[in-house]
Amino acid sequence: MLAKLALRLISYYQSSGGGRRNLYVACNFNPSCSEYTRQCIIKYGFWQGISLGWQRIRRCNQRDITAVIYDPVP
Repeated sequence: MLAKLALRLISYYQSSGGGRRNLYVACNFNPSCSEYTRQCIIKYGFWQGISLGWQRIRRCNQRDITAVIYDPVP
């Protein structure tokens, strides 16, 4: 049930422009953090998926933004 709710919220976030309508910022990772979290929830379930997604978001600001890095779900 929590997983379905989280997936709906992520889907809404992605359909609304990913929160980037006014920021004009490209994502540092491929897939984006929201897509990565969505895939983690599907593959590992709610708690582990959210944990992996949170770890990814924390890494987002710690890297060079001049190149996009491919970082698939483990």
